Amino acid sequence: MSARRWEADPSAQLTRRWGKSSHELGNTSGDGSCPDIWELSNGDVAVIGQDLTDSYRDRLPDGVSVDPGERLIIIPRSTMIAAKVDIPDA
Repeated sequence: MSARRWEADPSAQLTRRWGKSSHELGNTSGDGSCPDIWELSNGDVAVIGQDLTDSYRDRLPDGVSVDPGERLIIIPRSTMIAAKVDIPDA
């Protein structure tokens, strides 16, 4: 039996922020730039950050690719560290 390819579910809802808001972390100037990590209603995770796909495309490590329809998103380290307490172990 072959493994089924994962696909994002566009009907999933944002249900719970992981970590602190960008305002709490000081990662925003209030101009709409708000890096964030959210758990979706189906258990998947949504990341809001800066799209730097084009900047990284030619220097990805071997075996790493950004397929059509995917984007490489950068978030501040403090956003990920703050989310750690909310990330399940399994």
